[in-house]
Amino acid sequence: MATLLEYLPLILFFAVYKFVDIYWATGVLIVTSVIQLAYHYFQSGHIATRHWVFFAIALVLGGMTILFQDEQFIMWKATVIYAILALSLLISRYVFKKNLVEKALLGLLKSVSEKEQGDKTDNTPIVIPKSIYEQLNLMWMMLLAFISALNLYVAYNFSLDTWVNFKVFGLMGITFVAILLTMMRIYKYLPEDNG
Repeated sequence: MATLLEYLPLILFFAVYKFVDIYWATGVLIVTSVIQLAYHYFQSGHIATRHWVFFAIALVLGGMTILFQDEQFIMWKATVIYAILALSLLISRYVFKKNLVEKALLGLLKSVSEKEQGDKTDNTPIVIPKSIYEQLNLMWMMLLAFISALNLYVAYNFSLDTWVNFKVFGLMGITFVAILLTMMRIYKYLPEDNG
């Protein structure tokens, strides 16, 4: 359910764009982003900063798209979000000496491990070399910066239809491949499932 909700604004944006237009699709994107915030609040009692940031970007750029009837504002949304993510990885690593990819992966792996184990008490730590986390942080930082620029390239060199298809399927596909590469890179360090 949570995974579906993460992609719901994008799915509905695409569907409404195909059946109506970019302005209605943008309005639906904003409304479903509000629903996402409410869901996260009722699930955990708080809303993560990243959700607030993504909503604010959708609200401002989406609002400007609707207000000025100019789709170029919404085209910038993916670029702004991916640029912020790339800068966050860069600044956190080289200014604050924190590796956000390491933090995210450790949290994810711990969560998955706890769900798989249920009542089992095997607390074998997952040990992944720091150098792997450094490589992954650099990979994600470069990938996010590349996606940020690629979104603008597609937006300004191709039709609106092509950009919408790229936003929905291209960006999702690139992200899926990057996640797959990440998992392949850390796979040999994960504990074996003994039954």
